[in-house]
Amino acid sequence: MSEPPTADPQTVDVRDDTEANRYEARVGGQLAGTAQYIRTPGLIAFVHTEVDPAYEGRGVGGALVRHSLDEAREQGAAVLAVCPFYAGWISRHPAYRDLLYSEQSRAADGGTR
Repeated sequence: MSEPPTADPQTVDVRDDTEANRYEARVGGQLAGTAQYIRTPGLIAFVHTEVDPAYEGRGVGGALVRHSLDEAREQGAAVLAVCPFYAGWISRHPAYRDLLYSEQSRAADGGTR
């Protein structure tokens, strides 16, 4: 069996498969990883990331996260990093922290009880 193609961020093709609610990463035409999401107006929750074991450690996961977060930024969407891989990646890349969703109540406590 031959070795899968080596992946680097320049050779990983990442696309949003909106019908499947996931980003797909392909290397040499082969599906190498996916990032499942739930999308609502103004918010994308990334819930699960999976990289084929043959491509682990080759930059596929990072390419998925970077591409999807760049698209979220372009769309003006906040990001909820439910997936531990996304949460960890964002914590190591501060330039993307501004995308993180933070719940802020719009209601003020009126003091009535």
